[in-house]
Amino acid sequence: MFRHRIGKRSLETSIALASFLSCVAGMVNVVGFLAIQKLTTNVTGHFAFFIEAFDQLKFWEGLIYIYYVIFFLLGAFVSNTIIEIVYRKAKRYAFSIPILLEITLLVCAGLFLHPFIHTYPDFIAFILLFTMGLQNALVTKISSSVIRTTHLTGLFTDLGIELSQLFFYNSSEQKKQLTDSIKLKFTIIFSFFIGGIIAGLFYNTFALKTLIIAAAILFVGLIWKNIKLLFYDYRTIKK
Repeated sequence: MFRHRIGKRSLETSIALASFLSCVAGMVNVVGFLAIQKLTTNVTGHFAFFIEAFDQLKFWEGLIYIYYVIFFLLGAFVSNTIIEIVYRKAKRYAFSIPILLEITLLVCAGLFLHPFIHTYPDFIAFILLFTMGLQNALVTKISSSVIRTTHLTGLFTDLGIELSQLFFYNSSEQKKQLTDSIKLKFTIIFSFFIGGIIAGLFYNTFALKTLIIAAAILFVGLIWKNIKLLFYDYRTIKK
């Protein structure tokens, strides 16, 4: 799933990719909010909080929101840099390495950062925002900007436009492209919400360790092709 660009034609691969990554983003979103009451999957709200602090002349307090934005940006920068460097030497691993880095960070956050929830909540926010910047850049690159998984605002806008276009597109080819795009967007939205529900259910028991479940979902996505091959081989042998 993370071995090559999927372009705009592979609906099945796009849906699988969107399902895994959107679910993880939904989990990080809920865990981040429940643990430290911070937005950790997008930066739009942080600009609003910064302006509010600025208007109240709380310049130093407001500066933290700029740091949040910078760490999301840094995650995207690191993700694309890794992809560009590795792609020139070993194409099949270019998109896997950022995912492995994201898995590592989520596992480390889940295992080691719980004692810092009250003392260093901003540090936890930095880590989670970095991972989401990492993921968003990766999925943007691998899907040729077709898929976004860490926030839903633009997604709902695009979905509203495309649902409206169903009344005006007449050719079968246009209808097919439009319905495929709508299916993909519904998948992202549904998976994001499912991820949030999973995180909400497990957080009371596992707290930040819920992020390890998110990391496990990413790992399954990483080896998804191998799982499918094993399942196919099993069915073939059984027949």
